[in-house]
Amino acid sequence: MLPTVRVLCLSVLALLLTAPVARADDSAWSLAPAGGDRPSFYAEGAPGTVLRDTVSVVNRGAGPVTVRLRGGGLVITFAATAVRVPARTRADVPFTVGVPAGAAPGARTGTLTARDGNGRRVTVPLRLRVGGPALAALTVEHVTVRGDRIGYELVNRGTTVLVPRLAVRAHGLLGGTLLDRPPRTLPVRLPPGKRLRLTEPWPGRPALDAVGVRLTVTAAGGAHGSARVSARFVSRGATAGAGALLAVAVATALAVRGRRRRRASTGDEGEAGGAREGQPPFAEVELTGAVG
Repeated sequence: MLPTVRVLCLSVLALLLTAPVARADDSAWSLAPAGGDRPSFYAEGAPGTVLRDTVSVVNRGAGPVTVRLRGGGLVITFAATAVRVPARTRADVPFTVGVPAGAAPGARTGTLTARDGNGRRVTVPLRLRVGGPALAALTVEHVTVRGDRIGYELVNRGTTVLVPRLAVRAHGLLGGTLLDRPPRTLPVRLPPGKRLRLTEPWPGRPALDAVGVRLTVTAAGGAHGSARVSARFVSRGATAGAGALLAVAVATALAVRGRRRRRASTGDEGEAGGAREGQPPFAEVELTGAVG
């Protein structure tokens, strides 16, 4: 009888040693807005304000859990970035959302994220509505013409995001239209307060001319800006041609001047020694360049 009892005790001890140990369920914690059944955060305020709310970390597991909090997309500051939550406990963490002073009216999005030591991460979205009047305004600045490109800068002086439209016109020295591009939408988005450097191609620019270039930019909401710049085009071929003409003119002038001097010298000898017998007196002919 005794050996049987001993074998039974050893079997029970073996079962106890091999039985799994109860551990905390890491997936039992969650992240959510505090105070009510809200699926996400929502905040609204004017530029320059600081908004406040609270996020809850709920641990439904059998053991404690430690998570780290961080924000994304917006200026989010937590009262504590590392939070240890005991089993079956909830921890409420206050946080603030800062609205930049120069923020444009409209919607913004951000996130609140919690991550535990095992890499599990939970994210809750945050929507921010920035109040204030909407103002569309822009300027065109620092227009340059270099080679076959027109450079310029666009500056958003308003409070709304702009999608600009550009028109380009250029006139020559005699008033002829050299470039006339109707307004077209540029593939850019210009946030409030931002400056953007752009270039416009001009492959058929003149080789020799003095031109005036005007850029006109518009956007939705009544935004309008324009700027003008003057430029001179002198190609190497045109410069070489002008130099060749100048050289020919100088050579011609020197030849005419030398011929006049020789003829004047011959005339003086005739007066001193008298005209040769049987020859008419020497007459000087002036070259006027006229063609009969």
